[in-house]
This record gives sequence, C-alpha cells and structure tokens, in this order.
Amino acid sequence: MSRGTAGYDGRRGDARHRAEALAAAAAGLVAAAHLVPAGTWLPGVRRALFPALAGRGRPDHIALTFDDGPDPGSTPYFLDALDELAVRATFFVLGDSVLRHPRTAAEISHRGHELAVHGWTHSRPWRSTVARDLREVAHAARVVRRTTGAVPRWYRPPYGVLTGGRTLAAARAGLSPVLWTAWGRDWTAQATSASVLATVRRDLRGGGTVLLHDSDRAAEPGCWRAALGALPALVRVCRDEGWTVGPLADHGIGG
Repeated sequence: MSRGTAGYDGRRGDARHRAEALAAAAAGLVAAAHLVPAGTWLPGVRRALFPALAGRGRPDHIALTFDDGPDPGSTPYFLDALDELAVRATFFVLGDSVLRHPRTAAEISHRGHELAVHGWTHSRPWRSTVARDLREVAHAARVVRRTTGAVPRWYRPPYGVLTGGRTLAAARAGLSPVLWTAWGRDWTAQATSASVLATVRRDLRGGGTVLLHDSDRAAEPGCWRAALGALPALVRVCRDEGWTVGPLADHGIGG
C-alpha cells in the first residue's frame, strides 16, 4: 500500500468516526429531549419548578380529578356520590374507553363534570414514540369532542410521565398538561377508604390538585371502591379548611 493510499484510508476512517460520533450525539440529544421532561414526575421537582404543571391553583380551591375512565362498572357510582356532595370534578378519560363506552362518557358531561384527555390507552411511556403520541393524543381529544360535545382543555399522561413526545402531542392538540399535588394511592389491592384519605391528606394544601381513579382498568380489580368510599370525608376535610372543591376549569391555572 502506498503512502498516498494509506493517508486516504486514514482520512476516510477519521471522517467515518466523526460521522458516527455526531450521529451518537444527535441520538443522545433526541433521547434527552424525549426523556428529560419526564423528570417532572417527581413531586418535589414539579411543585418547586412547575407549579401549574403540578396543578397548583387558587389557594382557596382544591381541584378534584379522576383518571382511567370512563368505566360503566364504576364511574356511575362516582357520579352519584359527587351529586350527593354537590361537587363537580375533572375526569381524565382514555380515548378507547370513550369509544367503547360513549354513554358513560356522555353522562360525565351531562352531570356537569369536565372531561380531559388521559391518552388513547393506558400505555407505558417507554413503549411509545413521538409519532404514536401525536396520533393517539389527537385522536383521544377528537373522540371526546365527538362523543360529548365538550372541548377538552387538559392532558394528563398515563403514569404521570410527561415525555417530550407527550408534551409535543399535548401542544399540537391544544391541551395543557396537568399532573397533581396529592394522590390517594388508590390503585393497590391494599387500598382502603381510610388509607386513601390519609395518603391524600399528607400532601393536601389549598390550591392543590388531587388525583384519584374512577376505574380499575390499570389497577387492582375493585380498588376503585376505596377511592369512592373516601370521597365524603375528603370533601368534608376540604370544606372544614375553607376550601371549595371543583374541577380544573375553576382552579385558576392556565389552559
């Protein structure tokens, strides 16, 4: 091999290595853009740095929200309980459940509650792609509008993991992401009405957003009964503190 040929091969090898390094760096940036926003799943991070995303609103108000419905086997019980308590709430619904249970979805709206988007299915974030997020969030928002006549304003991703793809999908669909400041851990087999109430109260502050579930679709069978049973006491605690309880629409955050 001549010196000229060796030099050419060396330069070509260097160029290939530079191209591979640039490709790796670009892939790393893409991955970071997708995953870094998911850090807002950490309660301390979002409460300190992103209060609107955490659901921090008017100090005299508590936003009551439910995920994973509509479910004809459980959601109607929540609607009845909320009627008895004279409380309206926000229901983050799954698009495919709205499609399968349109009467239950329409009843949520008919009873005066707010519908919001929880995605198309309760998919895990690491199984998603940006293209899939864009398609499914938009589809879910359309199905909610078509089924109930209501225009959703809010988006809460399954598991509360707000990746870059899901953030972009919400923006494209005209939705504002909102997570929560307090939850009841009501999806476990061990959950009871007392445990749900105690868990919510640990982080319950004026201006907070409470997350509960009106369906066991992505949880232990029948665990929704614990959340349902905790509702009267939870509302009573809020009212005793001088807080009104209602949907995100009345909570005083952007969207």
